[in-house]
Amino acid sequence: MQEPGTARRIARADRFTFQDLMAEATAGIGARPARLVTTLLGTVLGIGSLVATLGLAQTTAGQVARQFDAVAATQVVVTPGSAERGEQTVATAQLPWDAPERVLRLAGVESAGLSAEVPFEGSISAVPVNDPSAAAAAPPPLVAASAGLLDAVRGEVTTGRFFDEGHDARGDRVAVLGTRAAERLGVQRIDRQPSIFIDGLAYAVVGVVDGMERRAELRDAVIVPMGAARADLSLAAPQELQIRIRQGAGDLVGAQAPIVLLPGEPEGLDVAAPSGRSELGANVQADVNVVFLVLGGIALVVGGLGIANVTALSVLERTGEIGLRRALGATRRQIAAQFMVESIVIGLLGGLIGAALGVLSVVTVSLVQQWTPVVDPLAAALAPLVGALVGLAAGWLPARRASRIEPVAALRG
Repeated sequence: MQEPGTARRIARADRFTFQDLMAEATAGIGARPARLVTTLLGTVLGIGSLVATLGLAQTTAGQVARQFDAVAATQVVVTPGSAERGEQTVATAQLPWDAPERVLRLAGVESAGLSAEVPFEGSISAVPVNDPSAAAAAPPPLVAASAGLLDAVRGEVTTGRFFDEGHDARGDRVAVLGTRAAERLGVQRIDRQPSIFIDGLAYAVVGVVDGMERRAELRDAVIVPMGAARADLSLAAPQELQIRIRQGAGDLVGAQAPIVLLPGEPEGLDVAAPSGRSELGANVQADVNVVFLVLGGIALVVGGLGIANVTALSVLERTGEIGLRRALGATRRQIAAQFMVESIVIGLLGGLIGAALGVLSVVTVSLVQQWTPVVDPLAAALAPLVGALVGLAAGWLPARRASRIEPVAALRG
């Protein structure tokens, strides 16, 4: 007769342990390598596409946002404040004529320039004589600017040059044309020293400019120095100060610029300064993320359905094995756990392989396109866990069916 302690040890040894569960599950997985590869393929494609699309979404959105930030997040615009007086809107302050020199002392400011639309009702022509028989045409816009405006609005000289501070200080009658204004006035070359006539006054054309993303309307304008506009066209005050800053300096420059320009009345100026990444760039990134996440989710669902189908097929093929194990004492919970573990392991392996391939694809595409790859480490780390969860969800129903198989019916079949 056995002692009580010996009986307890034998019962404990016969118990179906976690190690036994893992051994049975892995043996079932490895019994059919070709099917395992086919099943893994669906999960690998699902997880890989999810990681890759998320990474590519962040990478491409970063490139788009960087393009927006290159202009929007590096531009500060200062204008005089306005107030309603009766039926008229009047300015409550005035920008100083030396505003560019003042703001250039601030940290983060790279360039600055003043501009003002000149109220003008005369004619602008490339010929000194007006033909009374010719059809009347509206003159191009006339804009007064300081020497630093071109750099502040990211313009470029296509031919000739832009006027400098000396022209401005002396009030020289020189002009720079936007590309469309030059075509309109018929000015093609600068080496012949052409002139345009602003209300009968000859202005020498010294250059043609293009670009100017922040003030694209200047491509249609005739631009003259502030000094000449004050002397010849009675310009009373500048209307706008364009400031180009380094990225991240928007808050600082936006707070300090009014104090530097109007120490006694800084609240009289309106400042439009970026606080960080442009809102448009952030919206683009959010939209791109949504599209790619939906595509990745669809691929992941397809991978989960593949696991469910293969697990269900495995249950049908192993009905005899299930019945034999049940006849030998295996419980329904143990049978269900075996198939659940098989599905989870397949999902986990697919998640690991898919995450690696997804990261590799993002890096490869970025190298080919010369982009900066952006991969969220959390997404790559959680991808195997997502794969395991997909396997768990996919294997739940087949495992439940397997646990309901009765030994007699299985062996009879």
